[in-house]
Amino acid sequence: MGVLDLITLLIFLAAVFTFINVNYLKLPSTIGLMIIALVLSILILLSGYVFPEITDLAISIVSEFDFKEVLLDVMLSFLLFAGALSINVKELKEERWPILIFATVGVLISTFVVGFLMFYVFAFFGYEIDLIYCLLFGALISPTDPIAVLALLSEAKVSKKLEIKIAGESLFNDGIGVVTFLTILGLAQTGVENFSVGSTLGLFGIEVGGGILLGAVFGFFGLKLLEIIDNAHVELEVLVTLSLVMVSYRAAEFFHISGPLAVVVLGLFLSKEGHAADSKKATGDYVYKFWHLVDEALNAILFILIGLEIIVISKEYHPDYFLIGLCAIVVVLFARLVGVGIPVKIMERLRSFEKNTLAILTWGGLRGGISVALALSIPDDFEAKNIILSATYSVVVFSILVQGLTIKKLVPKK
Repeated sequence: MGVLDLITLLIFLAAVFTFINVNYLKLPSTIGLMIIALVLSILILLSGYVFPEITDLAISIVSEFDFKEVLLDVMLSFLLFAGALSINVKELKEERWPILIFATVGVLISTFVVGFLMFYVFAFFGYEIDLIYCLLFGALISPTDPIAVLALLSEAKVSKKLEIKIAGESLFNDGIGVVTFLTILGLAQTGVENFSVGSTLGLFGIEVGGGILLGAVFGFFGLKLLEIIDNAHVELEVLVTLSLVMVSYRAAEFFHISGPLAVVVLGLFLSKEGHAADSKKATGDYVYKFWHLVDEALNAILFILIGLEIIVISKEYHPDYFLIGLCAIVVVLFARLVGVGIPVKIMERLRSFEKNTLAILTWGGLRGGISVALALSIPDDFEAKNIILSATYSVVVFSILVQGLTIKKLVPKK
């Protein structure tokens, strides 16, 4: 199939699945679309026992979607920018310290807790996997997925303060998580014996700090440019924001700094909420409606892709992987509890937190397409890629379907 055929198929599925969900399932769009895609995938796999050519055709079609490239190189920049564009900057500043600590310390704690525990889980099932690969799994599964989290926050109806903590953390820890993953992946490729604390921290700081700085530069000049346009030409505003997102993300890749963090900071500069009055009206409502449409459309396509990805993963599936996946779910939830629990307990001495904050932060830490894309980006010749991918998929499906559907139960009733 050509690129146009693949795009046509995805948009067609998104329209059909959204229609089914809106009129019959009536679930949050991310959950409903993923359930439909999962059901379709399972039906295709089952039909393969009678008509193998159907499964072979489905595998060949889904395999043509380079999930890693489609998400990380194309969709992610637009989704993160759209998410940041809806954030209230004033509220974000008020909660900046919890967000910063959750997005850095929390992710790093979770990475090592998951890595060390999964090392023993794999060994228990007879898979002798090097610790560095277990830490790699910890790095890709620890960051909460901003796309999944932001899509469900409005449904959960949590308090504004807690919502901004969760949303802000998910936007920033995505960039931190990708940098952590790439750092550990580099160690796995070059050898742990070449590890240097100084050089690793330096590289980490350059990627994170550089991404934030680049986003701020593009955001500042983008805001000035939109103020000059001053809502006189809405189509020009849309083109300007589109070009800012695409150029800043590509520039970040060129300079080897964090593209996700760059577009998040860019989006915050252009956000409609929490700025001074002049800045707030610089970007017209038409722009926000456009980016809301982009966000909804790409979200639909993303979660359909996640659901269909099981067709590809099933090719190398082993019965042990199911039990390992269950263990991974428990380990990741425990690591999330520790990763946010330690900072919350420390910060409780300095500031108050809403009721059930720790429980909501833990259970609301959804994983999504970014984790799957990072797992798929592991080179094929790496040890135990298939088992890591399977464990990743198990955690992602559980977090979106189970945690996503039950998070409302933890929200205190007003």
